[in-house]
Amino acid sequence: MTAKDGPQDRYKGVWLIFFMLGLGTLLPWNFFMTATQYFSTRLSDAQNTTAVDRLSEVNGTGINLPRTYLQAKFNNFMTLCAMLPLLIFTCLNSFLHQRIPQQVRILGSLVVIGLVFLMTAVLVKIPMEPLPFFIVTMVKIILINSFGAILQGSLFGLAGLLPASYTAPIMSGQGLAGTFAALAMICAIATGSPLEDSAFGYFITACVVILLAIGSYIVLPRLDFFRYYSMKDKTEYRVHEKHAELETKMDLIKKDEPNGVEKNKLNTVPLHNPNQKPSVVSIFKKIWVMALSVCFVFTVTIGVFPSITAEVDSYIAGETEWKKYFIPVACFLMFNVSDWLGRSLTAFCLWPGMNSRLLPFMVALRVVFIPLFMLCNLRSHVYLPTIFQHDGWYIGFMILFSVSNGYLASLCMCFGPKKVAWP
Repeated sequence: MTAKDGPQDRYKGVWLIFFMLGLGTLLPWNFFMTATQYFSTRLSDAQNTTAVDRLSEVNGTGINLPRTYLQAKFNNFMTLCAMLPLLIFTCLNSFLHQRIPQQVRILGSLVVIGLVFLMTAVLVKIPMEPLPFFIVTMVKIILINSFGAILQGSLFGLAGLLPASYTAPIMSGQGLAGTFAALAMICAIATGSPLEDSAFGYFITACVVILLAIGSYIVLPRLDFFRYYSMKDKTEYRVHEKHAELETKMDLIKKDEPNGVEKNKLNTVPLHNPNQKPSVVSIFKKIWVMALSVCFVFTVTIGVFPSITAEVDSYIAGETEWKKYFIPVACFLMFNVSDWLGRSLTAFCLWPGMNSRLLPFMVALRVVFIPLFMLCNLRSHVYLPTIFQHDGWYIGFMILFSVSNGYLASLCMCFGPKKVAWP
């Protein structure tokens, strides 16, 4: 290591940890969305566990049971309970980071989300009436998205201390999370696993991933590469290393030193200057376009996916196998693979530029996907006609929708930190 270049990221350890943290951020929520059929079935009637068993025998491949009010409104309420907390706590992040330590925000959020999924896994085996089950599920969705917003904001703030390329592993981990969840859903259908067992497997897997993310975050401060870049002034890293070396020597001779005078002097070396913190208002004035753009991208996405997109039926499937694979493949897998491709594009292309007016225009243009999906072959149309009936229209819209989501969100997140002139 040279004084100029700083330590290297040995074995890509920091990169892999940020990838794991990105995976742990979104994999639990993606598993939750993947299990919407399980939640819907639990709301079917008073004997909801019996309904699960009946549907499990065919793994949801074609029995059209009459939908109750709670079933019909589940996706709408899920979207509302996900969007509002996500938006509120994303905005509150700017204030929380000054009042709550970063370690508490990240570890606390992971622990809460992990406990929520552990409870969700336990409830798979516990019979409940539809209404209490519905209420408990909505509360869990609020908790997951509230703490998920705090976690994501804190992670991107943490990555902002490192070179710009270390935002990419978080985005890649988040993109892979959705793909992994979609593939798990397809495998469950292909193997004919009972619906209850599949849902239990989703939630337990989410708990394991969260535990791995917690372990990864605990290891992170021990790595020289991260410690070097996490200090405001890189000279502080060398002061810190010298401090640790001298403190070790002082421990060896402290018995010979009266009252530990030298050690007390050593402990007065400041590593951070609290007076240099920029105000939230001054930062927001520089990044407000990027911040609002990210919020709008995710608002449109969460407003449509999966509440509307999962309600589309295949026009060409008939009674073929494609009927049961249509939503898992054309909706969930297609979205997550294309979203990951969009996120990955920012490693090769950063168009339009940071100060271009075309970027916010492209973000606002995504609102067109709301009517486009609503005009597809939805299961129940009341006020709108079906214009885009063929599956090809739906798949084409899904590819454009998800690629633009990943690309534009990543682009704004890459440009945001660059707009702030750090001291």
